[in-house]
Amino acid sequence: MSDDTGAEKRDTAARFGRAAADYRDSDTHRRGADLETLAAWCAGADRALDVATGAGHTAGALRREGVASVVAVDAATAMVGTAVDAYGVDGCVADAERLPFRPAAFEAVTCRIAAHHFPNPERFVEEAARVLTPGGTLAFEDNVAPANPREARFVDGVERLRDPSHVGLDTPAEWRRRFVAAGFTVEEETTVTRRLDFQAWCDRTAVSERDRRELRRRFAEADAALHERFAVVSGPEGVESFVVPKRLFRLRKRGSTTGTDPGRADER
Repeated sequence: MSDDTGAEKRDTAARFGRAAADYRDSDTHRRGADLETLAAWCAGADRALDVATGAGHTAGALRREGVASVVAVDAATAMVGTAVDAYGVDGCVADAERLPFRPAAFEAVTCRIAAHHFPNPERFVEEAARVLTPGGTLAFEDNVAPANPREARFVDGVERLRDPSHVGLDTPAEWRRRFVAAGFTVEEETTVTRRLDFQAWCDRTAVSERDRRELRRRFAEADAALHERFAVVSGPEGVESFVVPKRLFRLRKRGSTTGTDPGRADER
């Protein structure tokens, strides 16, 4: 890992650590059919790992689904503490691209609405495959880029202005390619949309008033096709809400489970 990448990751962890309480209380993150779908895909697992757990909502959903042992991993110490306190799961402060667990330590891995912050998403996918048992489940969700390049540039631009730790959105096809290359079979995928309240979206990352004005300007000057694509709702002060598409993938690690020694999930 280069010094620049390491510094960027530390800065991202610090940003999210400061926002732990906001993410804990965010309706966008703590509720939704997508959350329950990810957890249901992991039903039957005894040991699960939630990568980039944030405030731990997915880890909590896994426990509600009956998974006996859940480890919540995040680069932000405050996020891990929030997850542990809120949901009674085990916690570990770690980089999503360098997971400190033995091979085949978990039967399920989840990652929800986080990968657009990863500098090297291929490495994350490889790590998820490494720590999963053969036949294990990866339940993955993230915001995705539209296939139209102009629309993709628009949404990436506003995301990056709102949160400098945003690395970029990829299309579902690009995610599918990564998963297959890392040894996964795509069993199911679906698109969901969530409407984001503009003010709450900005508040979570403490966007300055100057940048809020710039974001409003970009939405206001976007053409009708972009407004339709993102279902923008505007009021007297400009944009009030918009819709972001998210893709959910249910993936199975290829390989036989015969003779697998899962090791201990807490051995680092």
